[in-house]
Amino acid sequence: MPFRRYARSEPTPTAGWLRRWPDQESKRAPIWASVDLRDGNQALAEPMDPGRKRRMFDLLVATGFKDIEIGYPAASTDDFDFVRELVSKDGIPDDVTVSVFTPARPELIERTFEAIQGADRATVHLCHATACLWREVVFGMSRDEVRRMALEGAQQLVRLAERAGGTDVRFEYSPETFNLTEPEFALEIANLVTATVGATPDRPLVLNLPTTVETHSPNVFADQVEWMHRNLDRRDAIVLSVHPHNDRGTAVASAELAVLAGADRVEGTLFGNGERTGNVCLVTLALNLFSQGVDPQLELSDIDAVREVVEDCNRLPVHPRHPYAGDLVYTAFSGTHQDAIAKGLAALADRADREGRDVAETPWQVPYLPIDPKDVGRDYRAIIRVNSQSGKGGIAYVLKAGWGVDLPAELRRDFASVVQGAADTLGRELEPAEIWQLLRETYCLDDSPAPADAADEHEAVARQAAAHGVVFTRVVAGGTAAAAGEPAACFTALETGGRTVWGIGLAATAAGAAHRSARSALRRAGLDEGAREAQ
Repeated sequence: MPFRRYARSEPTPTAGWLRRWPDQESKRAPIWASVDLRDGNQALAEPMDPGRKRRMFDLLVATGFKDIEIGYPAASTDDFDFVRELVSKDGIPDDVTVSVFTPARPELIERTFEAIQGADRATVHLCHATACLWREVVFGMSRDEVRRMALEGAQQLVRLAERAGGTDVRFEYSPETFNLTEPEFALEIANLVTATVGATPDRPLVLNLPTTVETHSPNVFADQVEWMHRNLDRRDAIVLSVHPHNDRGTAVASAELAVLAGADRVEGTLFGNGERTGNVCLVTLALNLFSQGVDPQLELSDIDAVREVVEDCNRLPVHPRHPYAGDLVYTAFSGTHQDAIAKGLAALADRADREGRDVAETPWQVPYLPIDPKDVGRDYRAIIRVNSQSGKGGIAYVLKAGWGVDLPAELRRDFASVVQGAADTLGRELEPAEIWQLLRETYCLDDSPAPADAADEHEAVARQAAAHGVVFTRVVAGGTAAAAGEPAACFTALETGGRTVWGIGLAATAAGAAHRSARSALRRAGLDEGAREAQ
């Protein structure tokens, strides 16, 4: 492959400064800013119609977003009309600030202000490219011309805001392609716009730094953000924002390191929809914080409901491996993973019982599961799924979770080989109901009546042993869940021909379960002739 074509110089800040971001920790959530209705929508093969846009907006509000970019009104009639509908029909909650996007072109800025006329409060987001490649190749502009574009665009924002009547207009500025812009030039432009709009601590400018096309590793972006953070002329009059894209697959890391580097705000979308490989996923960022014990400031306790709306609005599926939200992210097929998860859940339940508190309030420590699926509205039924790669721990977990049947360790090994053989034969995973049916068939579970005068499980098993001239080496009694159909379970093993044969019995009483488990073992060993006479 022609890798030499892709050697890039990194647009690193001026030498001689010492980065501080590696020593920082994330202790609170940044300001979350959704761009689903603008950046996300413009990346769709079939952009949202007004109904889907409204459903997305309502979801964003319900999820807790207070900063929502609702469109690019100068780009299309649909976007303009949607903004007007929200404004004219009082569709924007009092605690939500909407923003509208515009390139730095006079006629587009004018149209943008027409769209927000009558709003109580709105942010106008001015954007233009600043990187050398875009300046020279796309626009054919010099640095001076780009500087003039930024200045004139900012001046027009101020003039139109002064004539906006009762609308409280705030400003956002994005030097698009910031990550590929010479740091000193990006700083110069940012300071120019900040001064031109008269930003103050009470009326700050949102300075948004995009990785419009992600070309370098997240640590490089963090350096760029921190250098800006520490060198801006009026940092106290700026809300420093980032807008990571995912071209290298590291948008989440870029955003997280940027926050450590001084960013106050993160723009992105739900589940990462956006141009090319997408924007940063705000769900992932929020739940990463949640998994570290930090309040994410977003309501994601029913992740599937959020996903359903986003999939419907975008008409794009969320990948089954998408962090926190995919169908398979809390699922283990591997035997070693299943065993560890099952043991972890059991240990968690034991700890909660010892400490006298609900499991849901107990600190989460379960191998392979960074968060409790129940905290985002999932249940445990899909955690362990069984195929030919599954081991005894996972199979045992399925039986215990679904039917309350807790197999002894040796019996788990015995049954695991049966399940793996069935999965190999079928060439697919087995559903829990199939595993339960396989257990019933393998261990000859029956409904034969227990001897009415048996005192307990040991006497019932002893009678079967005496009747057939065998010795049962182990008898393990237990309970079941309602789904098993009987409240008592018993597991019995006998030695015959140099091998151990297990039987299982379920019944209303411990004695009845023991009787049936002994018959089960005898049948599996081929020694059940005359069993009826032994009853």
